Amino acid sequence: MTAPETTAGGLPAPRTAPAGEAVPAAGSVPAEEPAPRTPAPLAPRTALRPALAAVYRAQLSRVRVSRIPLLFVATFQSVGIMVLMRGVVDAGSPEARAVVAGSTVLVVAFVALNLLAQYFGRLRAHGGLDHYATLPVPPAAVVLGAAGAYASFTVPGTVVTGIVGSVLFGLPLAHLWTLLLVIPLAGAALAGLGAALGLLAPRQELATLLGQLGMSAALLLGVIPASGMPAPVLLLRGLLPSTYGVEALARTFAPHPDWAAVAADLGICAGAGVAALAAATWAYRRAAVR
Repeated sequence: MTAPETTAGGLPAPRTAPAGEAVPAAGSVPAEEPAPRTPAPLAPRTALRPALAAVYRAQLSRVRVSRIPLLFVATFQSVGIMVLMRGVVDAGSPEARAVVAGSTVLVVAFVALNLLAQYFGRLRAHGGLDHYATLPVPPAAVVLGAAGAYASFTVPGTVVTGIVGSVLFGLPLAHLWTLLLVIPLAGAALAGLGAALGLLAPRQELATLLGQLGMSAALLLGVIPASGMPAPVLLLRGLLPSTYGVEALARTFAPHPDWAAVAADLGICAGAGVAALAAATWAYRRAAVR
């Protein structure tokens, strides 16, 4: 055992550290490592129903202020189409029923599909999705709330178009109450489609283009009577969700409506609405994480 090194005065010599090792200063206390910081807990996620109601009210208030002029445009557009078609379609004919039903649902397509595609495209382009992503609301509430607000906004114009078209083409008004079913079902399908197009489009301009193309498809495939369409066009018509809302409404203008067929068309429209809203919710999650 070797004795410790000392200085000339008999005191212990200062310890030298090996290369790369720091020697603590005299009288210093070794610093303690800071405890790991735990992030503050986030607010609990709101349930779907209250979150949906909150988003719906907020969106309806915003839409009411900014979209009223466009609602008049959509209504006048549909009424103008019916006035033009009145010169080539006989009153009370099956073609007249198709024209009135298609023009009525076109109001829903203009607002719920076209404008909603533009809204979500703009929201994604300007970072608005980041705001919604920070809120403790389910993604489905954001999509369903916006879609419901846009679909609800179409009610006045749709009712006015249905009444004007029925009077213009001599169709009965007794079964226009079916609009209470056609508007929400066709509106959900078209709004879900519009939201999905806006969220999946890589650029805002492309979302606007897709919304316009969707509305044009609803115009051409819904307003023009299907009797003279070629088979490929009829196939495309069957893929458009609003077609079944148009068919259901057109059947109610008949002297003796086939209510079983009306219910079947509305059921298909409801199924298309569920699928479209599910696709829009998936597209929202996909866009929000990027």
